[in-house]
Amino acid sequence: MSYLFDMASANRQGQRRGVYSVCCAQPMVIEAAMLQAQENGSVVLIEATANQVNQYGGYTGMKPSDFVRFVEGLAQKVGLPMSEVLLGGDHLGPVCWTDEPYEQAKKRSEELIDAYVRAGFKKIHLDTSMPCADDPQVLTDDVVAERAAHLCDIAEKAAQDSFGQSDICYVVGTEVPPPGGAKEEISSIDVTPTHRVQKTYDSHQQAFQSRGLQQAWDRVIALVVQPGVEFDHLKVFDFDKSAATALSDFVKTVPKIVFEAHSTDYQKASAYAELVKAHFAILKVGPQLTFAMREAIFSLSHIEDQLSDEATRSNIRDVLETEMCANPKYWEKFYDDKQGAAALLRKYSFSDRIRYYWNTKPVQDALKTLLSNIDAVEIPLPLISQYFPQQYQEIRQGRGAPRAQSLIIENVRTVLRDYANACG
Repeated sequence: MSYLFDMASANRQGQRRGVYSVCCAQPMVIEAAMLQAQENGSVVLIEATANQVNQYGGYTGMKPSDFVRFVEGLAQKVGLPMSEVLLGGDHLGPVCWTDEPYEQAKKRSEELIDAYVRAGFKKIHLDTSMPCADDPQVLTDDVVAERAAHLCDIAEKAAQDSFGQSDICYVVGTEVPPPGGAKEEISSIDVTPTHRVQKTYDSHQQAFQSRGLQQAWDRVIALVVQPGVEFDHLKVFDFDKSAATALSDFVKTVPKIVFEAHSTDYQKASAYAELVKAHFAILKVGPQLTFAMREAIFSLSHIEDQLSDEATRSNIRDVLETEMCANPKYWEKFYDDKQGAAALLRKYSFSDRIRYYWNTKPVQDALKTLLSNIDAVEIPLPLISQYFPQQYQEIRQGRGAPRAQSLIIENVRTVLRDYANACG
């Protein structure tokens, strides 16, 4: 974890240093991130979220130890040493069990943290900001901090038991957006005021120290704050560096800490460099990566419509729609169906809730058919130009291959390059 501590120290000193965190469990996205890291000669930070990967399997079906083996397999495939891969756990806390009483959710959270740490995750985001069924609607900073310190204690004991020591770095905070972006249409975003950040910092420091966790507190690398970036289903709220000046200056008043910015997806490329310069040194990205993957897969399906017989087509767009309508639990609470809007949002929303359906067997089978059909033919250059204009230029220069999976991975990397350039 020395890489993250060195990065934070350099960032605080004004150097253009940051790290982007790939919050995703899709193999093609992770492969794209690893290839990008190889190109940049940098490490890659990959984070699993509590709803993706947990002790019950999450929506991916993977427990934390399964996820580690999964990432190891992809690293071996692309030839990236695991020493260049940092693994993090995102939103670890009661987020998956907020409909249960706190004591029950706490036990599940303890099991979650324990499983992540023993599996070898080294960057842990302690997220205890969300109220449980028997909690008041809004938790105080002191309650959030006490719950975070409790989970930190569990993590430290698991690390000591499994590895003989703890070198885990932690991220804490109370200004935590929901995983994956806003759940409904939003009209404005408020930047976290500095007095709230100070209260968050003080509450967590006191809670950690009261539990004898000073060494762990020394490894708290970042606070989650809201710099004014967010997206909903159809809109993106752009970073305004002038609105975040006070936050940026606040970093100088406390030791070691930088900021972690969530929901940075879909920002302008220039915004990422501005965020890193303003000490938002850890940039989380997730839905935009699977959005780019989905874009590429849909483009391939349109090419397939032109080149494959109707009887052999994957019909993957229709398969996805059928799966989403048959099992609507991942989107129906989020997409308003006024004037039939849900049909559009299921496919194209920035929140990309279609990502929950890639692991279903019918979709997996359709994707396999699509990739096979595309790779069985030579794609005419005009179709590549039509559906993959950026990759077309690379292919014309002899720097790319018109293979199905390569086209998907390269589309994801168009997003990652903006982050990589900003992080130095």
